[in-house]
Parts: sequence; C-alpha cells; structure tokens
Amino acid sequence: MLERSPTHDDLIDHLVRSTPLGRGEAARVVLDVLAYFDETVEAFVRRRHRELQSSGLANAEIFERIAAELPHRAVAPPGLSLRQLRRIVYG
Repeated sequence: MLERSPTHDDLIDHLVRSTPLGRGEAARVVLDVLAYFDETVEAFVRRRHRELQSSGLANAEIFERIAAELPHRAVAPPGLSLRQLRRIVYG
C-alpha cells in the first residue's frame, strides 16, 4: 500500500471539506486513485485484455480497443502496435 505524504494529506483534507466522505474514506479513495495511475503499461494491457476477453470479445477487437484506450491514460505511453500489444499479453 502507498504511504501518505503531506501532499496526500492536503488532498485528503480537501476531499473531506468538499465531499461527504469521512477522513478514512477519503484516504482510501486517494490511495485507490494513486494505485490506479501507478499501473504500468504492461499491467494495464494485460488487465484490459482479461476484462475484454471475459466479456466475450475476440482478440482482434480487444487489441484495437486497447490501442485506442492507451493514449487516454493519465500518462500516455508511447504508441504501441497491435503486435507489441499481443507480445505484452502472450510474451
């Protein structure tokens, strides 16, 4: 689990003031958001592949969708080809 820094405490204080969240709930939200944005490109591609595959999509559509989603991540990774996406999932 990520440790809170003074910056995170400021954000938690802001959430407590501006939402109905209690301090503990706000801290969990901040840590969840930080963990989400800490996900590597490879972990994101593998996770999204599993999620989309479990919803019944075929690999061709899955890799097209992942390629379209990647540039919209908080820190956009370099462009990856469909082949590179496949190699992340299957090695």
